[in-house]
Amino acid sequence: MTPGHDRSRPDGRLRLSELLRGHRLAAGLTQAELAARAGIGVRTVRDLERGRSARPQRTTIDLLADALGLTGDARRAVLAAARPARPGGPDPAGAPDAPAASLPAARQLAVTGATTTGTGTPIALPQPVTLIGRDRDVAEVAALLAADRAVVSLVGLAGVGKSALALTVAYAVAADHPGGVAGVLVGEGSEAGDVLAAALAVLGVNRPADLACRLADRPALLLVDAVERAPEAVAEALRVLLAAAPTLRVLITGRRPAGLPGELVRPVAPLDVPPAGVTPADPAELARWPATALFAARLAQARPEPPTPAELPALAALVRRLGGLPLAIELMAARGRILDVTELLDRYGDRVLDLATGGRPGWEPAARAAAPVTLREAVATSYRLLAPAERAALRRLAAFRNRWSVELGEELLADGGPRQDALPLLERLRELGLLSIRGTGPLRFRLLDAVRDFATEQAAGEGELAAIRHRHALVITGLALRTAPELVGADLTGTVRRLDEVTSDIIAALGHAAEHDPLTALRLAAALPRWWRLRGRDISGRRWLRRLLADPRTADARPLLRAWAMTGAARLAAEHAAELEELPAARAALAIFQAEGEVTGELSARSVLCTLLPAAGAHDEARAQGEAVLDLAARHGRVREMAVAHHHLTWHDLRVGDLAGARRRLAAVDRLAAECGEQRLRVLVRADLAEVTRLEGRYVDAVAQGRRAAAALAELGDPGHRRRVLGTVGLALAEAGRADEALAVVAELRPFRVAPGQRGPVGDLAAAGAGRSRRPEDAVCALIEGHLALRRGDREAAAEWFAAAAHAAAGARDRRDAIEALVGLAATTADVAVLERLDRARRSTGVSLVTREEELLYALVAARPRA
Repeated sequence: MTPGHDRSRPDGRLRLSELLRGHRLAAGLTQAELAARAGIGVRTVRDLERGRSARPQRTTIDLLADALGLTGDARRAVLAAARPARPGGPDPAGAPDAPAASLPAARQLAVTGATTTGTGTPIALPQPVTLIGRDRDVAEVAALLAADRAVVSLVGLAGVGKSALALTVAYAVAADHPGGVAGVLVGEGSEAGDVLAAALAVLGVNRPADLACRLADRPALLLVDAVERAPEAVAEALRVLLAAAPTLRVLITGRRPAGLPGELVRPVAPLDVPPAGVTPADPAELARWPATALFAARLAQARPEPPTPAELPALAALVRRLGGLPLAIELMAARGRILDVTELLDRYGDRVLDLATGGRPGWEPAARAAAPVTLREAVATSYRLLAPAERAALRRLAAFRNRWSVELGEELLADGGPRQDALPLLERLRELGLLSIRGTGPLRFRLLDAVRDFATEQAAGEGELAAIRHRHALVITGLALRTAPELVGADLTGTVRRLDEVTSDIIAALGHAAEHDPLTALRLAAALPRWWRLRGRDISGRRWLRRLLADPRTADARPLLRAWAMTGAARLAAEHAAELEELPAARAALAIFQAEGEVTGELSARSVLCTLLPAAGAHDEARAQGEAVLDLAARHGRVREMAVAHHHLTWHDLRVGDLAGARRRLAAVDRLAAECGEQRLRVLVRADLAEVTRLEGRYVDAVAQGRRAAAALAELGDPGHRRRVLGTVGLALAEAGRADEALAVVAELRPFRVAPGQRGPVGDLAAAGAGRSRRPEDAVCALIEGHLALRRGDREAAAEWFAAAAHAAAGARDRRDAIEALVGLAATTADVAVLERLDRARRSTGVSLVTREEELLYALVAARPRA
């Protein structure tokens, strides 16, 4: 080696030019940036780094040291290099000359100053911040380094926490790297020589050839931050370092990998956020999701009060909109000094891309002090790393509002043509941190909200947005049509949950197609009534169907499609006491199915009529429809439809007071449902058995059966039937005299409240007397209150409650509620007019009194004082 290759001075210390350049590169600064920060001319910096200034002014060196944040030994080394000591004289920096043996430790101070671990491993890195929700990430990256991975790259969007994660990992694995832990920050436009010089400086050597000797076969760890600024230069420099030192391990952070052979790319995902529709119940629950926990922790630094329960829905929505990006969450929480969380969501919820994320990514103070960038600019940087075809694909995938599967993504990208394998694209998007993959089910792919918003902006700018949304509507419609047949049978729960995952996509597809392609919207809506009913969305679902059926652009739709849509609307109407409005449409649908020879449709339409006709008082016709369903299902071997028919006919057994017959029929329903794997029907059997048991006067057993059925229906997701079985439980509790438990059921069911000390119905049930309330739960709740009033001997209050119940039950599907209310009213008033009204209701409905009702009526009438 020639003397010209040795950059150190004869006394063993580095020259000022090399020290200054190494510190500047480690800080990620250009010469112009360092000059501006120090307040000196850029030519001065250039001359110093080129060795053209032999004895610079002490003031200049102090300004440069301050600008670089140098302290301790690192500062003294720079001052000593600027003022070479005379032979035998003292060091100008106030310290003795450093021997060559101490140089490695001095050079590891090139970042911010060194610390050591308990095992003596030197660490030339800042102290890491406390991370929230990253325990698994730290463990996984540490395990990769422990598995002798030479290069591990942490990639992701700006602000996702790559550098903070890398620092934490470095400290966690320091004991396994006795050769030292150090890091460099890549500057814009760096060349391979720049990166190599900075890396060698922090590792404590002058030349790559010295590195193996310096490490002496001991593992060492080098962090390289912000690799996207000069990926080719980083890759070239690291190839030299790894070839020179086989025990060196490299941990890279950036928005893209370095592109080295054998490099393991580990994307850093944003923090987990509460799923859509899920909100922490109280501030203590925030820790369940790392994103909300981080927001709460940073909010606590901005204001003394924790989030209030009223702020929790906005908090969950806000972190979802921020995509779980830690830096964005921290910046948003800091604004909580002035605004509460709800105000933050209202003001910034739709302006996430404009949120400033702070300075350049990196762990150096110099990076944080740089000019802030917006989330839009941060995403744009990663977007520009994609090839044109990849950008076009990302713009299409941005149509998905939540999670999606590989198959759905390929279907969307195919645009009606042959599907192409999307896995290379998805791997590329994941590699750049644009795509999140969570969970193990098919629907596990998701774009961050900020990425989706940015890609949507780009699609609009390219004039593609309308076509993309139309293709998305077609894809979601296809999914719904494939899924709808599975909404009955053994896999009901899993099918409902799969549709739950794409709720936001269904809403978006319906909204777009209703305006631009109503025929597709009608096809989509006609596939969803069972799901809407099971999720308690009967009113909004029926509104969609009625709107689309009334659209003139769907008038020429296939008759069968319109028939299915009409049947769906009628099915949903029965859930909110609107049976009479849809009865003509259900009859029309049945006629279409019969004309087309569509057996499945005919069975469905007749089953719906079984539900609608009792509200019109057509009980005999309803029973005839049930028997027709049973006959048609038996002829075609449709076991499930046979069970459904028996279930409908059970009500008619109850109507005539044949409780034993109802039990036998329910046993048949249970047997058939078990045969075809229809778990939901079996649960409904238990719910109906609870009502039969109550009518038999066995209240304790009815409560136990009803509560088990209600729990099962809650798990299945059937709010309508669950409300009905809760009504049975409440009535049984009231008739058994268990007032506190009965009132707890009322509180869960009713949308009104009884004022303390008030004897009669108030709120919505008070309005019932004026004809403004006819909800099914109103009748049941009033019946419960009436029976409780009877138990405590308050006949006047009981009469008011029974009168309200009779009004609310008028026109309801289950006319037994109306008869039970009139029995209570007659028993408490002994009014001849009420008795006549009861008699007329019994004749018109065909409802027979059960034994306990007759006993109640005669006992209370007999006990009533005569005028």
